[in-house]
Amino acid sequence: MALGSYRRLLAIPGVRTLLLVGLLARVPSTAMGMALTLHVAVSMGLDFVPAGVITAASTIGNAIGSPLSGRMVDRYGLRPVLIVTTAAQAVFWSCAWALPYWTLVVAALFAGLLSLPVFSVTRQCLAALVPVDQRRTGFALDSMLVEVSYMVGPALAGAGIVTLGSGVTMITIGAGLTVAGIGLILLNPPVRSAEELEEPQRGVPRRQWLTPAFVALLGTTAAATFVLTASELSLVATMEHAGQTAWVGIAVAVWCLYSLIGGFVYGGLSRGLSPLVLIGAMGVLTIPVGLVGGGWQWVVLALLPAGLLCAPALSSTVDVLTRWVPSAARGEAMGLHGTALLIGGAVSAPIAGAVIDSGGPSWAFTVAGLIGAAIVLAALPFWRSRPAPTPDLSAAPAADRAYGEETAAATSE
Repeated sequence: MALGSYRRLLAIPGVRTLLLVGLLARVPSTAMGMALTLHVAVSMGLDFVPAGVITAASTIGNAIGSPLSGRMVDRYGLRPVLIVTTAAQAVFWSCAWALPYWTLVVAALFAGLLSLPVFSVTRQCLAALVPVDQRRTGFALDSMLVEVSYMVGPALAGAGIVTLGSGVTMITIGAGLTVAGIGLILLNPPVRSAEELEEPQRGVPRRQWLTPAFVALLGTTAAATFVLTASELSLVATMEHAGQTAWVGIAVAVWCLYSLIGGFVYGGLSRGLSPLVLIGAMGVLTIPVGLVGGGWQWVVLALLPAGLLCAPALSSTVDVLTRWVPSAARGEAMGLHGTALLIGGAVSAPIAGAVIDSGGPSWAFTVAGLIGAAIVLAALPFWRSRPAPTPDLSAAPAADRAYGEETAAATSE
């Protein structure tokens, strides 16, 4: 059943190319944080506190720039935004390795502000290409590919800094981002479906879609990355306390594998689940992980239930977003979704670090799960007042069914 869902998805014209280009474009994007951290801490010899400042500057810029880029995509189209952001990344990464520290901090802030919006653009274009009733499968597959990029990008950046040095590594990242941007510019995937383009493209007031329910959706999205970031830090700390840091890469890779399996199964199900259910369950299942004894291997195994929910939880938030937000405002909404992801991870790191330092990594798992579940409970009253499907989407199922039947017929022939 799952394979059939994915076969139908990949038979849709343009989907395979979009997902492949998105995967290749995300690898240098996921390498950026690790490259900046190691460049400052190792190559410049300034320790990890200044490295944290540079990462924070980049994150703040990205959090502000993501919805702004999305709004520009909604207003002016995809190519102008890609041209500007690709040029900005090419300039920054070509000279970042040679900049003095405080100049690098300011430059990283502006580079984050003009970051290549590959994550939000891929999801926005996927929503335009894929019929409504197949989007859950599409976003599940996209989340799986994001996991792959995070498994590859930071590892390559770390290996590059250690073996080739900052200059070569950072210039290579810049070249990768430039190629990715040019690839997306040439591909120029649609940001609205043919049916959505037939609707009047007047400006959509924010009050129509930026409702308390949508803010609750962003809050639960941030809760997901809060739990995931804290769990990752807790896992690393657990292995460090056990003197097994050499196995950290393997442990994190196994955890990512859980997410890939969960995403694959979820994408093939006949119906999805609410993000509240998935993210709430992920938080609850994370609480007892720290209580497991007997070595770090058992901690990795205990992460299995929550890990299986990672990709399904994140993909479900994107699926709901595309159903609630009019297509004319989808870019800005996707940008806000990206900001929520960043905020969840950014807030989680210092809180988890403080808990690890004071009570140990076991308590950090518990605190992360409790906070994640509490955010979901706080979002529940607002979720019940969620908006009705937007006009341009409410008419979509009939067209989507016809499109799906046509695709299925073509596939069977």
